[in-house]
Amino acid sequence: MIVSAPLGPVMLDVGGTRLTDDDRRRLAHPLVGGVILFQRNYASPEQIAELSSDIRALRIPELLIAVDHEGGRVQRFRAGYTPIPAMAELGVLWDADRAVARRRAEMAGFVIATELTASGVDFSFTPVLDIDHGRSRVIGTRALHRDAEAVGELAAALIAGLARGGAAAVGKHFPGHGFAAEDSHVDIPVDPRPLSEIRALDLVPYRRLVHQLAGVMPAHVIYPEVDRAPAGFSRFWLQDVLRKEIGFEGVIFSDDLSMEGAAVAGGIGARAGAALTAGCDIVLVCNRPELADELLAGLTWSANAVRQERLALLRSRGPYSSLADARADRSYRLARGELQAQALIAVPPAPRDANS
Repeated sequence: MIVSAPLGPVMLDVGGTRLTDDDRRRLAHPLVGGVILFQRNYASPEQIAELSSDIRALRIPELLIAVDHEGGRVQRFRAGYTPIPAMAELGVLWDADRAVARRRAEMAGFVIATELTASGVDFSFTPVLDIDHGRSRVIGTRALHRDAEAVGELAAALIAGLARGGAAAVGKHFPGHGFAAEDSHVDIPVDPRPLSEIRALDLVPYRRLVHQLAGVMPAHVIYPEVDRAPAGFSRFWLQDVLRKEIGFEGVIFSDDLSMEGAAVAGGIGARAGAALTAGCDIVLVCNRPELADELLAGLTWSANAVRQERLALLRSRGPYSSLADARADRSYRLARGELQAQALIAVPPAPRDANS
Protein backbone atom coordinates (compact mmCIF):
# COMPACT_ATOMS: atom_id res chain seq x y z
CA MET A 1 0.00 0.00 0.00
CA ILE A 2 1.38 3.41 -0.98
CA VAL A 3 1.23 6.02 1.78
CA SER A 4 0.14 9.52 0.79
CA ALA A 5 1.48 12.09 3.28
CA PRO A 6 3.66 15.23 3.30
CA LEU A 7 7.36 14.63 3.77
CA GLY A 8 8.05 14.38 7.48
CA PRO A 9 10.95 15.80 9.52
CA VAL A 10 12.92 12.56 10.01
CA MET A 11 15.53 10.99 7.72
CA LEU A 12 16.39 7.35 8.43
CA ASP A 13 18.69 4.66 7.06
CA VAL A 14 17.90 1.10 5.98
CA GLY A 15 19.60 -2.14 6.88
CA GLY A 16 21.04 -3.63 3.71
CA THR A 17 20.93 -3.87 -0.07
CA ARG A 18 17.19 -4.64 -0.12
CA LEU A 19 14.31 -3.34 1.93
CA THR A 20 13.13 -5.51 4.80
CA ASP A 21 9.63 -5.48 6.27
CA ASP A 22 10.96 -3.38 9.17
CA ASP A 23 12.48 -0.90 6.71
CA ARG A 24 9.17 -0.60 4.86
CA ARG A 25 7.25 -0.11 8.09
CA ARG A 26 9.52 2.69 9.24
CA LEU A 27 9.68 4.46 5.89
CA ALA A 28 5.88 4.38 5.56
CA HIS A 29 5.54 6.35 8.81
CA PRO A 30 4.26 9.89 8.13
CA LEU A 31 7.05 11.41 10.23
CA VAL A 32 9.65 10.17 7.74
CA GLY A 33 10.75 12.44 4.92
CA GLY A 34 13.86 10.79 3.54
CA VAL A 35 16.43 8.02 3.52
CA ILE A 36 20.21 8.23 3.81
CA LEU A 37 22.17 5.39 2.21
CA PHE A 38 25.49 3.94 3.39
CA GLN A 39 28.18 1.65 2.03
CA ARG A 40 26.36 -1.39 3.39
CA ASN A 41 23.42 -0.53 1.14
CA TYR A 42 25.52 -0.67 -2.04
CA ALA A 43 26.50 -3.63 -4.22
CA SER A 44 26.36 -2.22 -7.77
CA PRO A 45 24.86 0.67 -9.75
CA GLU A 46 22.03 -1.59 -10.88
CA GLN A 47 21.28 -2.75 -7.33
CA ILE A 48 21.27 0.77 -5.87
CA ALA A 49 18.93 1.91 -8.64
CA GLU A 50 16.55 -0.93 -7.75
CA LEU A 51 16.76 -0.09 -4.03
CA SER A 52 16.07 3.57 -4.78
CA SER A 53 13.08 2.62 -6.91
CA ASP A 54 11.67 0.46 -4.12
CA ILE A 55 12.06 3.33 -1.64
CA ARG A 56 10.34 5.78 -4.00
CA ALA A 57 7.42 3.39 -4.51
CA LEU A 58 6.49 3.53 -0.82
CA ARG A 59 5.26 7.11 -0.61
CA ILE A 60 3.50 9.99 -2.40
CA PRO A 61 5.29 12.35 -2.62
CA GLU A 62 8.37 10.16 -2.91
CA LEU A 63 10.84 10.12 -0.04
CA LEU A 64 14.07 12.02 -0.60
CA ILE A 65 17.13 9.79 -1.01
CA ALA A 66 20.54 11.04 0.07
CA VAL A 67 24.07 9.77 0.61
CA ASP A 68 27.44 11.02 1.84
CA HIS A 69 29.42 10.90 -1.39
CA GLU A 70 32.07 13.60 -1.01
CA GLY A 71 35.05 11.80 -2.48
CA GLY A 72 38.20 10.51 -0.85
CA ARG A 73 37.50 8.33 2.17
CA VAL A 74 33.84 9.41 2.31
CA GLN A 75 32.46 7.86 -0.86
CA ARG A 76 29.75 5.31 -0.11
CA PHE A 77 29.37 3.82 -3.62
CA ARG A 78 32.61 2.53 -5.16
CA ALA A 79 32.51 -0.51 -7.46
CA GLY A 80 31.14 0.74 -10.77
CA TYR A 81 31.41 4.38 -9.75
CA THR A 82 34.17 6.87 -10.51
CA PRO A 83 36.68 7.34 -7.64
CA ILE A 84 36.33 10.98 -6.59
CA PRO A 85 39.50 12.59 -5.21
CA ALA A 86 39.60 13.81 -1.63
CA MET A 87 38.67 17.48 -1.57
CA ALA A 88 42.11 18.37 -0.18
CA GLU A 89 43.59 17.27 -3.51
CA LEU A 90 41.62 20.03 -5.23
CA GLY A 91 43.12 22.42 -2.70
CA VAL A 92 46.62 21.29 -3.58
CA LEU A 93 45.79 21.82 -7.23
CA TRP A 94 44.43 25.30 -6.40
CA ASP A 95 47.83 26.31 -5.08
CA ALA A 96 49.43 25.25 -8.37
CA ASP A 97 46.84 26.36 -10.95
CA ARG A 98 43.54 27.95 -9.94
CA ALA A 99 41.88 27.64 -13.34
CA VAL A 100 42.62 23.91 -13.52
CA ALA A 101 41.47 23.44 -9.92
CA ARG A 102 38.15 25.13 -10.66
CA ARG A 103 37.64 22.94 -13.72
CA ARG A 104 38.44 19.75 -11.82
CA ALA A 105 36.13 20.77 -8.98
CA GLU A 106 33.30 21.31 -11.45
CA MET A 107 34.03 17.97 -13.09
CA ALA A 108 33.98 16.25 -9.70
CA GLY A 109 30.58 17.74 -8.93
CA PHE A 110 29.26 16.85 -12.36
CA VAL A 111 30.39 13.22 -12.09
CA ILE A 112 29.07 12.85 -8.53
CA ALA A 113 25.66 14.21 -9.51
CA THR A 114 25.42 12.34 -12.81
CA GLU A 115 26.21 8.96 -11.27
CA LEU A 116 23.97 9.43 -8.24
CA THR A 117 20.93 10.81 -10.04
CA ALA A 118 21.21 8.15 -12.75
CA SER A 119 20.92 5.60 -9.93
CA GLY A 120 17.84 7.21 -8.38
CA VAL A 121 19.60 9.12 -5.57
CA ASP A 122 18.54 12.75 -5.16
CA PHE A 123 21.63 14.35 -3.66
CA SER A 124 24.84 13.97 -1.69
CA PHE A 125 25.61 15.86 1.50
CA THR A 126 28.22 17.83 -0.41
CA PRO A 127 30.25 20.07 -0.34
CA VAL A 128 32.25 20.12 2.88
CA LEU A 129 32.76 23.82 3.62
CA ASP A 130 34.93 23.41 6.70
CA ILE A 131 38.20 25.31 6.75
CA ASP A 132 41.32 23.17 7.14
CA HIS A 133 42.76 24.59 10.35
CA GLY A 134 45.06 21.57 10.64
CA ARG A 135 43.37 20.44 13.86
CA SER A 136 40.31 18.27 13.14
CA ARG A 137 40.70 14.50 13.25
CA VAL A 138 37.43 13.85 11.44
CA ILE A 139 37.66 16.53 8.73
CA GLY A 140 41.27 16.38 7.57
CA THR A 141 41.45 15.77 3.82
CA ARG A 142 37.70 16.26 3.51
CA ALA A 143 38.34 20.02 3.63
CA LEU A 144 39.06 21.84 0.39
CA HIS A 145 41.66 24.30 1.67
CA ARG A 146 43.04 26.23 4.64
CA ASP A 147 42.05 29.55 3.04
CA ALA A 148 38.37 30.49 3.37
CA GLU A 149 38.23 32.30 0.03
CA ALA A 150 39.72 29.28 -1.73
CA VAL A 151 37.12 27.03 -0.09
CA GLY A 152 34.38 29.31 -1.37
CA GLU A 153 35.75 29.40 -4.92
CA LEU A 154 36.35 25.65 -5.20
CA ALA A 155 32.99 24.84 -3.63
CA ALA A 156 31.25 27.20 -6.05
CA ALA A 157 32.77 25.30 -8.96
CA LEU A 158 31.83 21.95 -7.44
CA ILE A 159 28.25 23.15 -6.88
CA ALA A 160 28.06 24.28 -10.52
CA GLY A 161 29.04 20.75 -11.52
CA LEU A 162 26.44 19.22 -9.20
CA ALA A 163 23.78 21.43 -10.75
CA ARG A 164 24.85 20.46 -14.28
CA GLY A 165 24.43 16.81 -13.27
CA GLY A 166 20.98 17.44 -11.78
CA ALA A 167 21.72 17.44 -8.03
CA ALA A 168 21.31 20.05 -5.33
CA ALA A 169 24.13 21.02 -2.96
CA VAL A 170 24.08 20.63 0.83
CA GLY A 171 26.95 22.38 2.63
CA LYS A 172 28.38 21.18 5.92
CA HIS A 173 29.27 21.48 8.82
CA PHE A 174 27.94 24.94 9.74
CA PRO A 175 29.45 27.16 11.12
CA GLY A 176 32.62 25.06 10.84
CA HIS A 177 34.07 21.80 12.19
CA GLY A 178 37.64 22.43 11.09
CA PHE A 179 39.01 24.00 14.29
CA ALA A 180 37.60 21.54 16.84
CA ALA A 181 39.99 18.60 17.16
CA GLU A 182 37.51 16.04 18.48
CA ASP A 183 35.42 13.72 16.30
CA SER A 184 31.71 14.33 16.94
CA HIS A 185 30.93 10.68 16.09
CA VAL A 186 32.56 9.59 19.35
CA ASP A 187 33.10 12.79 21.35
CA ILE A 188 31.65 16.25 22.03
CA PRO A 189 33.85 18.70 20.11
CA VAL A 190 34.46 22.21 21.46
CA ASP A 191 35.65 25.22 19.48
CA PRO A 192 36.81 27.93 21.93
CA ARG A 193 37.13 30.79 19.44
CA PRO A 194 35.15 34.03 19.68
CA LEU A 195 32.31 34.76 17.29
CA SER A 196 34.34 37.46 15.55
CA GLU A 197 37.00 34.96 14.47
CA ILE A 198 34.45 32.41 13.26
CA ARG A 199 32.67 35.14 11.28
CA ALA A 200 35.90 36.30 9.70
CA LEU A 201 37.01 32.82 8.61
CA ASP A 202 34.58 29.91 8.77
CA LEU A 203 31.44 31.77 7.67
CA VAL A 204 33.08 33.13 4.51
CA PRO A 205 32.10 30.16 2.28
CA TYR A 206 28.49 30.25 3.54
CA ARG A 207 28.14 33.92 2.69
CA ARG A 208 29.73 33.29 -0.70
CA LEU A 209 27.41 30.38 -1.50
CA VAL A 210 24.18 31.24 0.32
CA HIS A 211 22.12 31.38 -2.87
CA GLN A 212 23.66 28.23 -4.36
CA LEU A 213 23.06 25.89 -1.44
CA ALA A 214 19.74 24.04 -1.23
CA GLY A 215 20.65 22.67 2.18
CA VAL A 216 23.00 23.15 5.12
CA MET A 217 24.00 20.72 7.86
CA PRO A 218 25.17 22.21 11.17
CA ALA A 219 28.00 20.74 13.23
CA HIS A 220 27.68 18.82 16.49
CA VAL A 221 30.22 21.28 17.90
CA ILE A 222 29.89 23.55 20.93
CA TYR A 223 31.19 27.11 20.58
CA PRO A 224 31.14 28.16 24.26
CA GLU A 225 32.03 31.79 23.57
CA VAL A 226 28.84 31.98 21.50
CA ASP A 227 26.30 29.46 22.86
CA ARG A 228 26.37 26.55 25.30
CA ALA A 229 24.44 24.32 22.88
CA PRO A 230 25.99 22.61 19.84
CA ALA A 231 25.27 24.51 16.63
CA GLY A 232 22.58 22.06 15.52
CA PHE A 233 20.60 22.72 18.71
CA SER A 234 21.19 26.49 18.79
CA ARG A 235 18.59 29.04 17.73
CA PHE A 236 21.36 31.63 17.70
CA TRP A 237 23.42 29.76 15.11
CA LEU A 238 20.52 28.53 12.98
CA GLN A 239 18.06 31.42 13.23
CA ASP A 240 20.08 34.53 14.06
CA VAL A 241 23.21 33.73 12.06
CA LEU A 242 22.31 31.26 9.28
CA ARG A 243 18.78 32.47 8.49
CA LYS A 244 18.88 36.18 9.36
CA GLU A 245 22.50 37.31 9.13
CA ILE A 246 23.56 35.16 6.17
CA GLY A 247 20.11 34.96 4.57
CA PHE A 248 19.92 31.22 3.96
CA GLU A 249 16.45 30.06 2.84
CA GLY A 250 17.02 26.36 2.12
CA VAL A 251 16.70 23.16 4.14
CA ILE A 252 18.55 22.78 7.45
CA PHE A 253 19.45 19.15 8.26
CA SER A 254 20.65 18.04 11.64
CA ASP A 255 23.72 15.87 11.67
CA ASP A 256 23.11 12.30 12.82
CA LEU A 257 21.38 12.46 16.22
CA SER A 258 22.80 9.07 17.22
CA MET A 259 26.32 10.55 17.29
CA GLU A 260 28.04 11.27 20.60
CA GLY A 261 28.20 14.96 19.77
CA ALA A 262 24.39 15.11 20.05
CA ALA A 263 24.22 13.39 23.43
CA VAL A 264 24.32 16.66 25.38
CA ALA A 265 20.67 17.24 24.42
CA GLY A 266 19.43 14.05 26.17
CA GLY A 267 17.54 11.08 24.74
CA ILE A 268 16.57 10.73 21.11
CA GLY A 269 13.24 12.50 21.56
CA ALA A 270 14.87 15.42 23.34
CA ARG A 271 17.60 15.62 20.68
CA ALA A 272 15.09 15.73 17.83
CA GLY A 273 12.90 18.22 19.66
CA ALA A 274 15.86 20.50 20.38
CA ALA A 275 17.06 20.38 16.77
CA LEU A 276 13.62 21.08 15.30
CA THR A 277 12.94 23.87 17.80
CA ALA A 278 16.30 25.45 16.99
CA GLY A 279 15.40 25.55 13.31
CA CYS A 280 16.25 22.24 11.65
CA ASP A 281 13.80 21.09 8.98
CA ILE A 282 14.91 17.44 9.02
CA VAL A 283 16.69 15.40 11.68
CA LEU A 284 18.83 12.36 10.88
CA VAL A 285 18.85 9.13 12.91
CA CYS A 286 21.34 6.60 11.55
CA ASN A 287 22.60 3.13 12.49
CA ARG A 288 20.29 2.81 15.50
CA PRO A 289 16.94 1.35 14.38
CA GLU A 290 15.72 1.08 17.97
CA LEU A 291 16.21 4.83 18.38
CA ALA A 292 14.39 5.42 15.11
CA ASP A 293 11.42 3.42 16.40
CA GLU A 294 11.47 5.33 19.67
CA LEU A 295 11.49 8.66 17.89
CA LEU A 296 8.71 7.75 15.46
CA ALA A 297 6.55 6.59 18.37
CA GLY A 298 6.95 9.78 20.39
CA LEU A 299 7.60 12.79 18.13
CA THR A 300 4.79 15.25 17.47
CA TRP A 301 4.92 17.37 14.33
CA SER A 302 2.65 19.22 11.94
CA ALA A 303 3.28 19.77 8.23
CA ASN A 304 4.51 23.16 7.12
CA ALA A 305 4.08 24.45 3.55
CA VAL A 306 7.34 26.40 3.61
CA ARG A 307 9.29 23.30 4.61
CA GLN A 308 7.65 21.26 1.87
CA GLU A 309 8.66 23.86 -0.71
CA ARG A 310 12.24 23.81 0.58
CA LEU A 311 12.38 20.02 0.44
CA ALA A 312 11.10 19.97 -3.13
CA LEU A 313 14.25 21.84 -4.22
CA LEU A 314 16.30 18.80 -3.21
CA ARG A 315 14.68 16.55 -5.83
CA SER A 316 17.14 15.29 -8.42
CA ARG A 317 16.82 16.63 -11.92
CA GLY A 318 19.33 14.37 -13.62
CA PRO A 319 18.85 13.76 -17.36
CA TYR A 320 19.68 10.03 -17.32
CA SER A 321 17.49 7.09 -16.35
CA SER A 322 20.47 4.78 -15.75
CA LEU A 323 24.22 4.84 -15.40
CA ALA A 324 24.46 3.08 -18.77
CA ASP A 325 22.69 6.06 -20.36
CA ALA A 326 25.09 8.46 -18.63
CA ARG A 327 28.08 6.58 -19.99
CA ALA A 328 26.84 7.22 -23.51
CA ASP A 329 27.18 10.98 -22.91
CA ARG A 330 30.45 12.44 -24.19
CA SER A 331 30.67 15.25 -21.61
CA TYR A 332 30.31 12.75 -18.77
CA ARG A 333 32.94 10.44 -20.28
CA LEU A 334 35.39 13.32 -20.65
CA ALA A 335 34.88 14.54 -17.09
CA ARG A 336 35.18 11.01 -15.72
CA GLY A 337 38.32 10.37 -17.74
CA GLU A 338 40.03 13.52 -16.54
CA LEU A 339 39.26 12.72 -12.91
CA GLN A 340 40.59 9.19 -13.33
CA ALA A 341 43.76 10.47 -14.99
CA GLN A 342 44.48 13.04 -12.31
CA ALA A 343 47.75 12.43 -10.47
CA LEU A 344 46.43 12.20 -6.92
CA ILE A 345 48.36 13.04 -3.78
CA ALA A 346 48.76 10.28 -1.22
CA VAL A 347 45.92 10.41 1.30
CA PRO A 348 46.45 8.35 4.48
CA PRO A 349 43.48 6.17 5.45
CA ALA A 350 41.21 7.53 8.15
CA PRO A 351 41.19 5.73 11.51
CA ARG A 352 37.44 5.17 11.02
CA ASP A 353 34.79 5.92 8.42
CA ALA A 354 32.91 9.19 8.98
CA ASN A 355 29.14 8.89 8.78
CA SER A 356 28.48 12.45 7.68
